[in-house]
Amino acid sequence: MKFQRVAIESIGFTLPENVVTSLQIEQQLAPTYERLRLPEGRLELMSGISQRRFWNPGTPISTPSIESARRALELAEFPAEHVGCLIHASVCRDYLEPATACRVHSQLGLSSNCWVYDLSNACLGLMSGMVQIATLIEQGAIRAGIVVGTESARNLVESTIAALNADTSLTRQTIKPSFASLTIGSGSCAILLVDRDLSQSGNWLTSCVSRAETAHHGLCQSDTDQAGHAMQPLMQTDSEQLLHAGVGVGKRTFDELLSEGLTRDEIDYTICHQVGSAHRKLMLDELGLPTQRDYSTFSWLGNSGSVALPTALAMGLRSGFVPMGSQTALLGIGSGINSIMMTAQWQTAAVAGELDEVAEQHLEGSVSLTR
Repeated sequence: MKFQRVAIESIGFTLPENVVTSLQIEQQLAPTYERLRLPEGRLELMSGISQRRFWNPGTPISTPSIESARRALELAEFPAEHVGCLIHASVCRDYLEPATACRVHSQLGLSSNCWVYDLSNACLGLMSGMVQIATLIEQGAIRAGIVVGTESARNLVESTIAALNADTSLTRQTIKPSFASLTIGSGSCAILLVDRDLSQSGNWLTSCVSRAETAHHGLCQSDTDQAGHAMQPLMQTDSEQLLHAGVGVGKRTFDELLSEGLTRDEIDYTICHQVGSAHRKLMLDELGLPTQRDYSTFSWLGNSGSVALPTALAMGLRSGFVPMGSQTALLGIGSGINSIMMTAQWQTAAVAGELDEVAEQHLEGSVSLTR
């Protein structure tokens, strides 16, 4: 699928203020680690993730989403009444009903003629929302739209720690499916897409492909649906099989992206889904892409689900790692297994969001560390 009329006008992000290190999580797991004789530092060593962030307890999912979307609109100086579609696309949401998008829509003061709904597609939620909005713009149904989401990791991580410490039957083998849950982080991101004629940024969304290989849907699953900000979920992930199956799906999706008329040499920079170091290396090796031109944030933001890739994109643009005039491939993979991949060309670093001192330090060192 190629787009002729769609601009990524701005990106807004919001980061939680609570930094949680992998060492702190392991200290909370001390009873389990001692019983199984697991070495401290194992979590960061296996994942490449040293930190992730949590929202304050009781933070509604919609509250950071409102802030991220408002930042995207204000940066672009785009009138709220001209937004024709609002999609809230994270895994986490406030309630089963109404749609979390409803509170976001109300607080932003968007038009009553705006399409408003939630969308769920695991780690591909925001990218799926981008595709839907871009298609509506391309068809002339709307002139602009916002996709936004907020992921919250606190309850998942804390529930996992409690469950592991309570289960004295665990072995080094049976603890493995819970490992991925401890790498999850929190964050919020919004993307404003507009018709080419309305764009001031000149950042063009140029192409998109998707692929579904749902025979692998059982490799990563949460428990039954417990929507709501106080949910206490558990998740089981066959990390090794998911790694290899996901990379295989990613390779076939990337081949389709190249069939849209691109060559590897025409892709200047890449942003992958932010899972961890093993996934990143294997994925880029399989696709024949250099790690030196891939921007990552998982080491200090963890895997923040649907907002991970767009937040990494925002940080890559803000840090200057992704320079203006470059063409970037967004390489998304989500449990299911589904994959969405896009290309975009950048003329302005239209990114809005506040960074605390810890985030500033990571961003300042991210170019050299990433490469």
